[in-house]
Amino acid sequence: MSAEQQLLILRGSRGISFVTGPPSSEKYDKFEGDENPSCRDMTFTKNGNLLSWCSNQRTSVVETKSFKSVFEASSPHISLIDISPKGTYLSTWEPYSAKQNQQESCNLHIWHIDTGKCVKSFIQKRQSFWKPQWSDDEFLCARNVNNEIHFFENSNFETIAKKVFLQKVAFFSLAPGESPYHVACFVPGIKGQPSFVRLFQYPNFEGQNSVIAQKSFFKAERTDFYWNKTGKDCVFLASIDVDKTGASYYGEVNLYYASVRGETARVATGKEGPVYSIQWSPYETEFCVVYGLMPAKATIYNLKCEPVFDFGCGSRNEVAYSPVGDRLSLSGFGNLQGDIEVWDLKQKKLVSKFKARDTTLMAWSYDGEYILTATTSPRLRIGNGYRIWHYTGSLLVEKLFMPNEELFDIRWKPVPEGYYKAKPTTYTPVRGIQSICPATSKEVYRPPCALGKPSTFKLHEDESPASKTDSSNAAISKNKKKNLARKAKKNENNAEMPKAVEDLKPPVSEAPAKNDVSSKTELTGDPEKDKKIRSLLKKLDQIEKLKKDQAAGKKLELNQLEKIKKAVELEEELSALQLN
Repeated sequence: MSAEQQLLILRGSRGISFVTGPPSSEKYDKFEGDENPSCRDMTFTKNGNLLSWCSNQRTSVVETKSFKSVFEASSPHISLIDISPKGTYLSTWEPYSAKQNQQESCNLHIWHIDTGKCVKSFIQKRQSFWKPQWSDDEFLCARNVNNEIHFFENSNFETIAKKVFLQKVAFFSLAPGESPYHVACFVPGIKGQPSFVRLFQYPNFEGQNSVIAQKSFFKAERTDFYWNKTGKDCVFLASIDVDKTGASYYGEVNLYYASVRGETARVATGKEGPVYSIQWSPYETEFCVVYGLMPAKATIYNLKCEPVFDFGCGSRNEVAYSPVGDRLSLSGFGNLQGDIEVWDLKQKKLVSKFKARDTTLMAWSYDGEYILTATTSPRLRIGNGYRIWHYTGSLLVEKLFMPNEELFDIRWKPVPEGYYKAKPTTYTPVRGIQSICPATSKEVYRPPCALGKPSTFKLHEDESPASKTDSSNAAISKNKKKNLARKAKKNENNAEMPKAVEDLKPPVSEAPAKNDVSSKTELTGDPEKDKKIRSLLKKLDQIEKLKKDQAAGKKLELNQLEKIKKAVELEEELSALQLN
């Protein structure tokens, strides 16, 4: 498969379909697609040989060379699907509904793809962490059931081969790779006891020597595990949603490392704040972390948890290695502006920096040459579509959906591991296209009356230059100036106060102009009184207009007649304000 034949699969309001990758992006006719707008989920095997998707009509599995159907299930309630690593089994999940017959309420099913038979059904109430975890050779299958971990061997789902006997195991992770198999378990602390993560080698879960590595810590409600490709090293993020000390809006997070060799360490981040993103290098010996309050830092660590390279600070919250490991991207999405930086990892140089606004999904192509960015629903329901960029920052493909269409998901079709090799990095942008979206103006806002005129405004023009030796003196001088200006304005307003209050009343024969009202409100120097005076003058002005309409024979409403009766009361209130 050449780079020109890379494929993308789209799932949206028009069903699912394949399109070709760069340099063009056209519909891939070998796949008929599914035009059902209710396609809920889709997934590939790791090598891309099988594709599965589900809708409110059926769940299908096809092999991706000829797109021949190899499995179908007609259950209309299936919402989530997952294929085992070697493509032997399909796991499906549907929303749980309680029924009298317990067997009928099973909502997690494991199907044998070749035979089409359901080999086992379970009750899985929670949608989170619903997937069974498999070893890469499919010898082990594991599930978390009522704070216990159940292991099944060699696809025998009738007998639980092994259990992890730890008190209330909240989360676990089965390491990738084949035998020997390793498992990481997280147990949250209770009654003042610390939380801890333990690493085991299957099936040794009992006895003092069964724990390969252990790390204890406080302030943790959950843990996310990140294994490298070999399954020998693991980075785990312990987090708590609420920081009871009030020191952090984001709760509290801590990053730790453990290996099957028995090594443990805390990963020391160089800046306070949350951890946004973690990813291992395809070379398995280093990982990158994006962390800290904005602008966030990004650092590469080795297996000793020592910083190897620091990318500095920037507007980023996501890191992604290219699948061939020669480049790395740092990007800022969500509430950030969509900046993407691409770095050459061999030279430790910045290759390009470009902007992909409103991005909700980003992925490298499997040859490491292209970056996919997309705006998907329901995160953003307008402006859905996708773009393909060369890593040098050139836009190659831009496909935007119609306003009444939605894009739910888009992915590169996987290829077998090792299919592509790294190529030398070029720093010269390739030829691209111009985006049809209007560029965002970088200029500051100017009102319509100031367009086309030279700017006379200078930022902080009322402030004196700050002293390098004593900044507090500059602040004091600034405050003194404000106080003197306020006193001078008050004295000036008091000097202009009229001797008679009657001058404030609007003439009966002619309604006062807006400019007259505004000038007469600047007579007291007291902001609260001036505000009340303006309100009273406005009401008296409205009453005079109503009197004119009444004299002209126009029929008034009851509320308008009530306003006229209050004229004397309003005039007395106005006089009292001016005399006090």
